[in-house]
Amino acid sequence: MSLHQLTAHALLDILKSRQATPREAYEAVLERIKAVDPKVKAYIHLAHQEPDFSRELLFPIPIAIKDNLCTKSEEITCASRILKGFKSPYDAGVIERVKKSGGAILGIVNMDEFAFGSSCETSCYGSTFNPWDLKCVPGGSSGGSAAAVAADETIWALGSDTGGSIRQPASFCGIVGLKPTYGRVSRYGLIAFASSLDQIGPLTKDVRDCALMMNIISGYDERDSTSVNEPVPDYTKALVNDVRGLKIGIPKEAFVDGLNPEVRRSVEEALNLLKKLGAVIKEVSLPHTPYAVATYYIVATAEASSNLARFDGVRFGLRVQPDKVRKNALLDMYEETRSKGFGDEAKRRIMLGTYALSSGYYDAYYLRGQKVRTLIKNDLDEVFKDCDVIMTPTSPTVSFKVGEKLSDPLSMYLSDIYTIPANLAGIPAISIPCGFSQSGLPIGMQLMGKAFDEEMLLRVSYTYEQNTEWHLKKPNL
Repeated sequence: MSLHQLTAHALLDILKSRQATPREAYEAVLERIKAVDPKVKAYIHLAHQEPDFSRELLFPIPIAIKDNLCTKSEEITCASRILKGFKSPYDAGVIERVKKSGGAILGIVNMDEFAFGSSCETSCYGSTFNPWDLKCVPGGSSGGSAAAVAADETIWALGSDTGGSIRQPASFCGIVGLKPTYGRVSRYGLIAFASSLDQIGPLTKDVRDCALMMNIISGYDERDSTSVNEPVPDYTKALVNDVRGLKIGIPKEAFVDGLNPEVRRSVEEALNLLKKLGAVIKEVSLPHTPYAVATYYIVATAEASSNLARFDGVRFGLRVQPDKVRKNALLDMYEETRSKGFGDEAKRRIMLGTYALSSGYYDAYYLRGQKVRTLIKNDLDEVFKDCDVIMTPTSPTVSFKVGEKLSDPLSMYLSDIYTIPANLAGIPAISIPCGFSQSGLPIGMQLMGKAFDEEMLLRVSYTYEQNTEWHLKKPNL
């Protein structure tokens, strides 16, 4: 097997045994990028600075970075015209940790503009494509990260998850994606979409790699007011091939009309396997989950409209001067810059959020949304009193064709119906491969866990993975 095809832990073993050097591994992945990225289009640009291979490194593993994580001296744009030309003056907290561990940054990968989307089609750089079928989307918003991992254009990647933006593309691309507990991983240096929902996490080729990356990026950061000062365990110790006696909750609301039959079958087969391995399966109810999507798109758009107010042509990126003064020079420059800098989906969410926060509507929309959010969290807390994890599909469908849902925002928003509750409640959730459709597209299942209990998610995921071979399959590029 070529170096670029290896998992991080397998590559680490080879590097430790001196069968290859970190530079050789890095260059092998760069060659792979040159060979296949013209088709996949995962990367926006490669890193401008080569890693320092002259020193002894703990994890000298090639990694791809989503275009919303500040990386010093790299152009970071959130895939938006409005940030074109912005070079980060500092590293995000997770980037500092990756660099300190010896991670070799390959480049910056594509995403939906400001993470607004579920298909990686709203980027100002154009679409990224699914390595399993280049006519299909990789999911979003971390579509570039997921596609790069699936296509072996990186060993692993970092993404961000606001309503499913790590897990849904992981499902579409047949890889592992974990959204940690809110506060477990520093958000310092993450260009925010919705501050109370965003969380940075890993996209990897298998569950062991996911645990290794969590060891690197987890921990308290005093620069992030939402960071929680909880002890960080060694996540690799949770990789035990045993689920005997563990209770898995199956929400009756998850298996309803609209769920693709092939997705249903694959998730049910995964459930049966875990049952055969000794897990106890319990039907549970999450009565407020039907309101999750509506709640999310009120809370998230409200926070997005507030966060994006800073992009006005004054401090960052693009500035467009109007041809002539209409109202006053400053206001005209604001309007011209924002109208030309933001894409359609960004404008849609800014308008929705501004409306929800406006005088006379705040109580009716945003405040009520926050109250329903609490009810959704309470439902999950109640289930976790008697269950170790909750299992659902990751997405109601497999990957869809490029352009299929772009003109139908509501249909696109429903792609996140299973992933949104974990963000609203701030709990950890993981997607792992559990099958393929007849057309050869990956299917993922989701596990949600109690706050700061990523170890349980990794244990159940690892047990399932050790008893199946879905994670070993590779797209034919």
